Amino acid sequence: MSRSGADLALLLLGGFRALVDAATAELARRGYQDVRPVHDFAMRAIAAGADSASDLGRHLSVAKQSAAKTIAVLLERGYVVRQPDPRDARRKRLQVTPLGLEVMRQGEAIFDELRTQWERQLGAAEFANLERQLTTLVGAAPIRFDTPGWIARDLDGSA
Repeated sequence: MSRSGADLALLLLGGFRALVDAATAELARRGYQDVRPVHDFAMRAIAAGADSASDLGRHLSVAKQSAAKTIAVLLERGYVVRQPDPRDARRKRLQVTPLGLEVMRQGEAIFDELRTQWERQLGAAEFANLERQLTTLVGAAPIRFDTPGWIARDLDGSA
């Protein structure tokens, strides 16, 4: 059966969605019912240096207001804190808390477990081949933090 290019894109997106949904459900079973995929993207961006709403908005390709709402949720849930900037006392910087780091570690472990499940389903050789083929097609570089906002951008990168 031959599929269209759009079907291929949806299958690849479906694979991503299946992994993310399963990871989110497992995080909930492990006691983190309030974590959503965007929270992980945001915490990873903050850990990488996005220490303000403006920075986070740029990293996630969302409006500053949307980033500020995500930050408010992360602050309320104890996943990030605002701390004084050592170089500028007027400024507060965002930092991921130990709880936030633990959520990210748990998420990484869950994705490793899900990868192992998929490998068992397909068999080690077939799965290794799938990974090689995907790497050939999409490259080996990890996806950027702006994934939540990439679909809203024009081809030139503007919103």
